[in-house]
Amino acid sequence: MVLEIEGVVVGYGTSVHDMFEIRQFDEKSPLSERVHLAFNAFCKEDVDAFYKSALASGGKCNGEPGFRPQYEDGYYAAFVIDPDGHNIEAVYSEKAKVPPIANSSSC
Repeated sequence: MVLEIEGVVVGYGTSVHDMFEIRQFDEKSPLSERVHLAFNAFCKEDVDAFYKSALASGGKCNGEPGFRPQYEDGYYAAFVIDPDGHNIEAVYSEKAKVPPIANSSSC
């Protein structure tokens, strides 16, 4: 476990930049309306491409690409609500050490 706030959230993975997070929300909230998926990007250009593609595919803006200093320095992300109502995030962190995969990125 790399993150825990008792009774609220736990995160499993190798770091806070590479984890699967489980968060408790209001008991009255239907689970499907509270799903937030975040994917690591290799660079800011990948975040921008994700956002553009998601909007072209029917997603709705939930936060344009940009730095989010309220999360941490170097946190660059974009958020969309997918057609099913889920919050999908692409994030690039200048602090994360995400190894590139050959031919997988526009970076």
